[in-house]
Amino acid sequence: MSTLEVVCAIFAIGMLSGLRVMSPIAVVCWFALLHRLPLGAGWVSYLGSKVAVVLFSLGAVGELVSDKLPKTPSRLKQPGFGARIVMGGLCGLMLATAASFSLIGGALLGAIGAVAGTYLGFFVRTRTTAKFGLPDLPVALVEDVICIGGSFIAASLFSSH
Repeated sequence: MSTLEVVCAIFAIGMLSGLRVMSPIAVVCWFALLHRLPLGAGWVSYLGSKVAVVLFSLGAVGELVSDKLPKTPSRLKQPGFGARIVMGGLCGLMLATAASFSLIGGALLGAIGAVAGTYLGFFVRTRTTAKFGLPDLPVALVEDVICIGGSFIAASLFSSH
């Protein structure tokens, strides 16, 4: 992959973390566990463990359910906004490790992408439901598909197989 492709893919996984905080990290951890994402032997390799996959996968399922509840706070409020930034940075770090890219650069790109994705996702979802008079649920489900599918695409770009 070229440097530009790595930068774009890391920024994209960050943006996807802005849509759903747990789904991108769960997908990336699954890729690492299945040896499709080379993380080497450093501390980041623990994110490819069964424990990490179970924890992040359970978190992702819980988030997918809780996002649809009427009392769920806005993604722009804390602690959700901060969590999106942290997880975007962590996803960026993992993909940077797999690409032998700058770890600091990867974490920053992922975190910045998460900020962009958080705001973009919020405005697209609220504007879509308001402008077209749609209920929130179908728009949220489309957002889920975009996030999970996009995470698979982004992680597969770094796949070692």
